Amino acid sequence: MKRQVQQKGQTVNLLFTMLLFLVFVLSALFTVLIGGKVYENINNRIQENYSGQVVLNYVANKVRQGDQAGSVTVKTIEDTQVLELAREIDGRNFVTWIYYGDGAVRELFTNEGSGLGLKDGLEIMECEGLTFIQEGSVLNVQVTGAEVNSLLLNIRSGGGQDEE
Repeated sequence: MKRQVQQKGQTVNLLFTMLLFLVFVLSALFTVLIGGKVYENINNRIQENYSGQVVLNYVANKVRQGDQAGSVTVKTIEDTQVLELAREIDGRNFVTWIYYGDGAVRELFTNEGSGLGLKDGLEIMECEGLTFIQEGSVLNVQVTGAEVNSLLLNIRSGGGQDEE
């Protein structure tokens, strides 16, 4: 009789241990699954923020490089908003167009009157939208995506006004 009670006690101990182990394994599994989803969400946010910031930094560096009197303007070409950076090199006039088209920020560097259009620009980086607003010497650049990132640039040359 004592043996049956001992065996029952051992069986209950074994079942309790197995049940506790099963609860531990399920808890670990759910923790890993939830952690993976959190990691994926964080990674997606970082990627969206990264692309928006890279585009803003790219445009800011281009504007700073070409910031000469009257050289930075916002135009509409072929029903597309374009940031035009004009410059003279060896007596010839060149323009750089930065614009949004076909789901990406694009750039075209060419001499004036070359006949090249927006379809000829090179893709710089994919994003969901890019807009420019110029008010006097202030240029507002906005990149749209999951969030709207914007940058205000003060055009030091005065944005179309002669330097003094």
